[in-house]
This record gives sequence, C-alpha cells and structure tokens, in this order.
Amino acid sequence: MRPHKASICATLFALALALPASAQQTIKIGSSLGLTGYGSATDGHWRDGMQIAIEAVNAQGGVLGKKLELVIEDNKSTPQQAVVVYRKMMTDDKVAAFDSGCISAGNFAAASFVSRAKLPMFLCSILPRQPDEQKWAFQFLPPPKFEVAARYQYLKDKTDIRKVGILSDPSPYSLLMRGLAEKGAEEFGLTVVANESYQQDDADFSVQIGRINAAGAGAIIMLGQGNAVVTVVNNIRSLGLTRMLMLGSINELDILLSAGKVLGDQYLVPSPLIQVAADDIKVITDPAARAAAEPFVKAMKAKFGKSDNAQASRAWDSIMMMAAAMKKANSTDGAAVRDAFEKLGHYDGAGASYDFSAENHIGIIKNPYVIASVKDGVLVLKK
Repeated sequence: MRPHKASICATLFALALALPASAQQTIKIGSSLGLTGYGSATDGHWRDGMQIAIEAVNAQGGVLGKKLELVIEDNKSTPQQAVVVYRKMMTDDKVAAFDSGCISAGNFAAASFVSRAKLPMFLCSILPRQPDEQKWAFQFLPPPKFEVAARYQYLKDKTDIRKVGILSDPSPYSLLMRGLAEKGAEEFGLTVVANESYQQDDADFSVQIGRINAAGAGAIIMLGQGNAVVTVVNNIRSLGLTRMLMLGSINELDILLSAGKVLGDQYLVPSPLIQVAADDIKVITDPAARAAAEPFVKAMKAKFGKSDNAQASRAWDSIMMMAAAMKKANSTDGAAVRDAFEKLGHYDGAGASYDFSAENHIGIIKNPYVIASVKDGVLVLKK
C-alpha cells in the first residue's frame, strides 16, 4: 500500500526540523535585535554591519563549503520578547551561534539556556553576569570604563572644570557606567557634585539639569543613549546655561549631529574613530586599522550610501571573527567554535582592535574613543 502524500510531507518536515546545524545546507547565525522600541536605531546599525559582512564572507566562498545565513528576530527591545526569539531560533532554526544586538537585558535573560545548549554568543552588549554564562559569550562593546575615561581625561587636560554632574538612565550599561563615573572622578582631579537619573521616555530634564547647575557643576556627564540627548541639549539652551558643557554618551550619528546643531561647541561626545571617519577615512592614520576599515567602509557605502559606522563596524568584525573561528576549528560545533575563537589572538578590525582569550571575553582592551564635536554638520575630532 502506497503511503499517503500528506504523511510523506509531514515526515519530511519533521526530519528537517530534527536536522542538527551541521547537517543544514547553510550555517545559520541567529540574531536577537531590538528593531522596534528604544533600541531600534542602535540595533538597526548592528544588523546592517552583520548583513554586509555575511555578504562579503559568502562572496569569498562562505565557511567550510557552506554559505552563512543570518536569521534575525525582533526582540522589541524587551527581555521578555528576547527569551521568546532566542528559543525560537534554537528550536526552529537550529542556529549554530548567536550574534545579537545591544539590548543587554535581553541578552542576559537568554544567556542561561543558550549557555546550557553550548552555543557561543557574540554580543554588542556587555556580558551576562554569571561565570557559566560568560564562558559562552564574547563582548564586542568597549568596556564602559573607556567611555567614562575619555570624557574625564578631556575635562582634565583641556578645561578648568573640576566639578561635574551625572545624568543617567536605568539601563544595565548606564548603571555600570554610573558606578565607574562616581568612583573614578577623583583619579582625574574631578568631583561629582550631583547625581541625577531619568527614564528613557521622559520629555523634559529641566529639573535635573537645574539641580546639577545649582550644585556648581561645570559639565554634565550624560550616561544613556537615544533621543533623550536631544531633549537635554535643548533644555540646557532654554535654561540659558551658555557655559555648561554637555558630554554625552556614544550614540547614533544622526542623534549626535542633531545635538551638536543645538548646542554647538558646548556638546562633546566620545566616539570611535571609525564614526568620525564616515566623511574622511584619512582620519584613521594607523596603517593596520585603516587596512581593516577600508573594505568595511566600501561595502557600507555600496549597500547603504552614507551610514553610521560606529555599531556596524563592530558587527562586521564580529561576523568576520566568527567565520575565522569556524574555519580554524574546521567545525560549527559550539564548543569547538568557542575554543577556536579564544585562540584567534590579536585582531585588527574595522571598528577596533581585539584581544580575546580564554581568560578575557571582553575583546577591546585599548580605549577606542576620541572626543568629537559637531562642526558644519559633520562629526570632527575635538582638538
């Protein structure tokens, strides 16, 4: 008796779902991204960088005879949805690894079951908290201490300001920076005289700014990303604080330009050099760094025209290094890829240089930030 056609289709479908990642026709890379919600701009650029990197790898023959395939799921910038999409990509898509965006809370929420499945996580965010989870995660975000130090060093070297106020949002990354900013000020001869907080959807910061000004601060150290910085600079201008410096956090290029347009030379920001080089790659003077950056910049311009390179460059680097680890391991097995990744050694990337090892899963060990300002509608190095 011949099997029923529907029964055959159902069997084949079940077999397809049961295939391990190594048996698939492509190597699937999962990515949990906040494409809606507060992280949409940042994670959108991370997606762009991954996409052009995968296209570049595939154009050169792929990895281990297979093409890379990017599986993207929107976590809506919430940890609850991140858990849902991580599980979906593991069970339905059978991904070999994760390369996820900058929503720290979402990556934290999924890290326990991803690590139990022995799948490596390459992250735009800070590492999860537990040692067993950190064993499987690799951080492509510069340590928060570098962002704080770049601003404090500028104040120490270039200004006579010695009193600062902190204005921070409640995200894990900002809270980590706030602790560093409070403890590290004295090292640079600075004193934190006010410590204010805000929510990401606040529409006005005049009260917090007023308290910072009343405490005698000559500069605001803002810890937090997104459009809130534009509200803050508008509040500073409306309050008539013409001598108050505003040193913002790393941010998307369009937001930096908008804030600089409002506040001019009063607005300064730590920026990776590749972001400043969006209009002139000659800004990158180190030969190894420029050689690493040039193919990325060329690919970005070809696909997107002018775009923000800050997050996208490190996303490009993460895919390129992941591919290199798979080739080194001659495998897509999670443990083998992790072990090979730890042994890649020093790597000059488009967004930074990296030094991952078995003991160090935070790859950027040299401060990649310069202080920039906005002049004539473009981001420039602040002398």
